[in-house]
This record gives sequence, C-alpha cells and structure tokens, in this order.
Amino acid sequence: MHKLLVLNLVVLFLHAGVVQAEDWLQWRGPGRANLSSETGLYTQWGEDGPPLAWMAEGLGAGYASVTVHGNRVYTTGNFADSQSALAIDAKNGNIVWKTAITDGAPKHGYEGSRTTPSIDGDRLYMVSSDGKIVCLNRENGALLWSRDFSDWGGKMMSGWGYSESPLVDGNWVLCTPGGNDGMVVALDKMSGKQAWAAKLPEYGDEEGVNGKGLRDGAGYSSVVVSNAAGVKQYIQLVGRGLIGLRASDGKLLWRYERVSNGTANIPTALVDGDYVFTSTGYGTGSAYLKLVAKGDGVAAEEVYWLDSKQFQNKHGGMTLVDGHIYAGHGNGTGLPICVNMKTGEIAWGPERAAGKGETSLIYADGNIIMRRQDGVVILLEATPDEYREIGTFNPVYQEGKTWAHPTIANGNLFLREQGKLMCYKLKD
Repeated sequence: MHKLLVLNLVVLFLHAGVVQAEDWLQWRGPGRANLSSETGLYTQWGEDGPPLAWMAEGLGAGYASVTVHGNRVYTTGNFADSQSALAIDAKNGNIVWKTAITDGAPKHGYEGSRTTPSIDGDRLYMVSSDGKIVCLNRENGALLWSRDFSDWGGKMMSGWGYSESPLVDGNWVLCTPGGNDGMVVALDKMSGKQAWAAKLPEYGDEEGVNGKGLRDGAGYSSVVVSNAAGVKQYIQLVGRGLIGLRASDGKLLWRYERVSNGTANIPTALVDGDYVFTSTGYGTGSAYLKLVAKGDGVAAEEVYWLDSKQFQNKHGGMTLVDGHIYAGHGNGTGLPICVNMKTGEIAWGPERAAGKGETSLIYADGNIIMRRQDGVVILLEATPDEYREIGTFNPVYQEGKTWAHPTIANGNLFLREQGKLMCYKLKD
C-alpha cells in the first residue's frame, strides 16, 4: 500500500509538471527573454485558430501588451480623459478596476498606451507615454507613488511618446527618462526615492558610425540585466545607441553607436552570457557584441555587423532559442527570419509568409507564435532547419495596426487589439 501511494504521488507530480501554469509578470516574461516555459500546448489549429475563451472590451486605445498574475490580467489604454491602467478578470474578461496614470490624455504621434505593466508582489509599475513612472496597488489600483521624468530633464529621441516597460530588479525599479540629469534612473521600488541617476557625456553634434547622426534622449526600448565580463550591468537602447551601466551605481561602462538611427531605436536587446545582440530598423541593421573586462570596467567589442539588407528589426522584437534568433526582418515588412546568433549567418528567410507588415512573436513548447501587423497569427516550429509553418489564423477582431506583442500565460494566448483583448485557450 505504501509503495502504491508513493507511485501515485510520483505520477501526480509528473503530471503536474506537464500542465504547470506560468504567470507572465513583465514585458517579455522571465528574464525578458520572451520564452514561455509552458508545455502541453495545442500544436494543431483549425482555420479559426485555438478556442476563443473570451474577448474583453473597453480597454482604451493602445499598443501595450499584457502581464498576468493568477486570475488577473493587466494592461494600459488611452481614454478621452486619461491614460489608464486596467485589471481584467482572467476567467471572463471583465474589467476589475481602472486607474488613471496621467492627467488628461497624452498627445503624440500614434496616440495610445505603450507600457506593459511590471508586476512585483502586490505592486504594478508602468511608464506613461507622456513621461511618468507610476506605482499602483495591484489588487485595487490605488496610486502608491509616482515620479515625473521632468525631475531628470526627461526627453525622447523623437515624438512618439515613452514606450518603456520598467524593470524591477531587487529593491529597485529602473526606467529611462532620457534626460541630461538622468538617462536611466534606479529608484527604490517601495518609495520612488532615487538610488542613482546615470548620465551620459555631454551631448554634442555627434556623428554615428552609420553616418546618420545620433539623437539625444530615450529610445523606445526597455532595460535588461547582464552579468557579462563578471560585472552586473543594465543594458538599454537609447537615442545615442546601446549602453551598459554598472548596476551598483549607474556608471556608464560602454556605449555602442553603430546600431543607433536618427528616427527611433526600439527593440529590446538580447543578452546571452558575455554577449549581446542588438538591432534597429529605419535602414540601420544589427550587431553582435562581446562584452569584455577592461581595466576596472567593461568594453563592447563588435563581433560582426549585419547591414539593413541582411537583418534589421524595427519594433516587433527578437527571440533567442537554442542559439538562433527568430524575428521579423525589414523596415515595415516584418518578414519572418531565422539568424544564427554566433555567426550572423541566415539560417532561413526572409520568408514571404501569411500576413503583412511588422511581426511580433513569442516562443513556447517548441514553437514560435508570430503575429503580423494585419492581425494574422502564424504557428511555426522553432527550428533553424527551414521555415516550417504549422498553421495560421485570423483572430476574431482586428483594427488598424496590430503592434501589441502576444503573451502566453497559464495556458492562454492573449492578443491585445486596441480597446479589445482576446484570450485563446492553448491547453485543456
């Protein structure tokens, strides 16, 4: 009887491992790597895709994605009187609460929210598109604290509004005002009090290596953590290029200009050990960098450069799986492509796949889910051997430019489309 009980417990444990759910607590998930650890997901879709569980409405205009904790989904949206954070019931799509994070509706190009809320315990953190970091109570949406980016002379490299999703790391929350008094700042996550403010050398009329010049101010990317060369650092893509900041005090360790363009620097960098991969659109390109110890600091060495015809990612993002980068290539075309990160060789693509325009994506359970700008969703095998498409479908709702990145959490696929959010079931 005892042996039978033990065997049953083992079976239950293994079964639980197969169907284990996963929350999605920040932009691009754990480690900001855009990799879901969920398994047992549907590998075949009909022409209508996986089953639609529900569709939420009334989320306001925006391109923000969602984060998920248990039975709550969080996002942001623009309304006539404000940009607001929202909590949604993950079981039925009902709005649980809504809290304004701006005074009035922000005005800038491509109006709409961009920030995906970061979840840390009972708190939410987000950056409004008009330049403010806000901390809310996750359960009821109450405002706990906020800091305006004007405190650091906040500035964007161009006029489309702040698009960052703040990084919570230990006792700090990090964000990018883009100002002369603080390009990136680390704040106490409980109070908003400044821990340090990183400054770049005084800005002048610098010329970038790509000949396009450099723009001061914040880019449209989000901070990632690296421990390259034995030094913990924060890596961020700003107007003047990719930068590495010493985590302990915000000291500028290195800066790489070549990936910067004069319009908008957007994709979140990919970190892999002592290496980092970065890309931008607008005819720029991509770089693979090795971070090495230099004196008491760190230097960035270019391993290779891919020009805009070889690989450029505008804003759909990139995902690293088993040494290969999956993404959309081109400035506005988003053609699916697979790149060997260590060598820069194109494994396959660019493919003229179903759908049109920019391509966002997410990895889960051996497959890549891609979402095109016209709303088309593609399921393909995550293999560098060839472009191996499993299926496509058109979601039940599509409006304008589909730019919100897909999220997978707790067995569901979440597709934000302006004021609506679709929840598709990926497992029984």
